[in-house]
Amino acid sequence: MKVLKFGGTSVGSAERIREVAQLITDGEPKIVVLSAMSGTTNTLVQIADCLYRNEKLEALDIIQNLEVNYYITVTELFETDAYIHKGKEFVQTIFTYLRSFINKDFYPLQEKAVLAQGEILSTTLMHYYLEECGKANTLLSALDYMRIDKDCEPDYFYIEQNLRRELAKPEIQPLVITQGFICRNAYGEIDNLKRGGSDYSAALIGAALHVEEIQIWTDIDGVHNNDPRVVAGTKAIRCLSFDEAAELAYFGAKILHPSSVQPAKKANIPVRLKNTLCPQDEGTLITKDSPAQNIKAVAAKDGITAIKIKSTNMLLAYGFLRKVFEVFEAWKTPIDMIATSEVAVSLTIDSTEYLDNILHDLQKYGTVEIDRDMAIVCIVGDFSANKEGLGALILEALAEVPIRMISYGGSEHNISLLVREADKKKAMTDLSRKLLDLQP
Repeated sequence: MKVLKFGGTSVGSAERIREVAQLITDGEPKIVVLSAMSGTTNTLVQIADCLYRNEKLEALDIIQNLEVNYYITVTELFETDAYIHKGKEFVQTIFTYLRSFINKDFYPLQEKAVLAQGEILSTTLMHYYLEECGKANTLLSALDYMRIDKDCEPDYFYIEQNLRRELAKPEIQPLVITQGFICRNAYGEIDNLKRGGSDYSAALIGAALHVEEIQIWTDIDGVHNNDPRVVAGTKAIRCLSFDEAAELAYFGAKILHPSSVQPAKKANIPVRLKNTLCPQDEGTLITKDSPAQNIKAVAAKDGITAIKIKSTNMLLAYGFLRKVFEVFEAWKTPIDMIATSEVAVSLTIDSTEYLDNILHDLQKYGTVEIDRDMAIVCIVGDFSANKEGLGALILEALAEVPIRMISYGGSEHNISLLVREADKKKAMTDLSRKLLDLQP
C-alpha cells in the first residue's frame, strides 16, 4: 500500500480533481490525502479574522462569495443531475455551518473548526466524483484517527491504533480518501497540524501503517537545486537523504513541509515528490541513504531577525548561554542559527511575535542589538569533516555579498549564511553559478 498526498493546486479546480481521480484509480490499494482546494484555507482565515473583529457583514460577504465558487465547481465537476444536486446540497450544509458562527462569540477553537472545512469540502467532492465514475472508494474522516497530544505533538500510538481499527472495518474499500491538516486535540476538539500540515498527515499515516512509499504530489517536478522563483535554469534533484530534505524544507524549499520528513525518517519509509501535471516524471526520491554529492542544492528563508547579545561578563563564564536560551524557551520562540565569540552571541529567529518581550528579558545580560529584514541562505550537500575546500568555494562564490553570520559544523549536510534580504537573490545566483553550474 502507498499513501499519496495531493496539495491544494492539485485539486484546485474541477479539471484538476478529475486529473487526480485518474491518477489514483489504477486498481492499487492506497490512501489518498487531500489538502483544501487552493485559496480556500486563505479565505477561511479571512473569515475567521473578520469574526474575531466582529465584522459580521464582511464575514458573510466572504462566505457567500466562497460558497458561489464551490457551486460553480460542483456544476463543472459532475455530469449527472443527481450528483450535481448531491454536491450542491453538501456545499450548502458546509456553508450553513460556517454562517452559524456569525452570531456567536468567536474563539481559537471555533477558528480551528472553520479552517477544517476546506479539507472536508475537497475530500467529499472527490469521494462523490469517484462514486459518479463508478470507482469504489471510502471517505475516511481524519477526525476519527488523527490526534495531537497536550503538547500539540502527534499522538503516534492513538493514530496507529485508531487508523488500523478504521481500516479493518469490512466496508472499507482499497481506495481510501481522507483529509490532510485536520485532527483532534487531546480534549477531542477539532484542531490542526498547522499550515502545510497535509504533508505531515501523509507521513504520519504512512508511518503508522508502515506503507511501501509516501508520495507528495504538487505542481512541480520535485525538489530543485535552487529556488526557481529566484534563479533561472534550476533542475530537479533525483535523490536526497532524509537529513538533506529536512534541511532544504526548513530553509525554504516550499515543496515539502519541514515536519513531514520526520515520521517517514523514523519509520524508514521512502518519500517521493511527484508532479501532478507531469505524472510520468520520476520526481525526487527521499530515502535514508542518498548518493554523496559535494553540493546538492541552495535554499533561502526570508523574514529573519538577527539578535546580538554582547556582554563582558560572558568572558570565561559558564551558564551564560543557558540563560540566553531560557529566554527563548520561555517565549516559545525557536532559534535558527547561532554564532558565539568571547564576549558576544548572535542568533536568528523567524518569529517576531514575542520579540519585544525577548529583547526586554535579554537586556539584563548585556547590550542587545537587532538586525531585521535578513535572510538565511542554506547550502545543502556533503560537508563531512574530511571534505576539503568546500567552505572556501562557498565564500569565494559570495565574495561580493556581505555576510552577517555563518553556521558551519552543526550538521554534515548544511552550511548556512545570514545575509540581508536585499542581497538574497545575488547570493543564490552567485552560488548557483559557482557551485551548481546554473545560468542566472
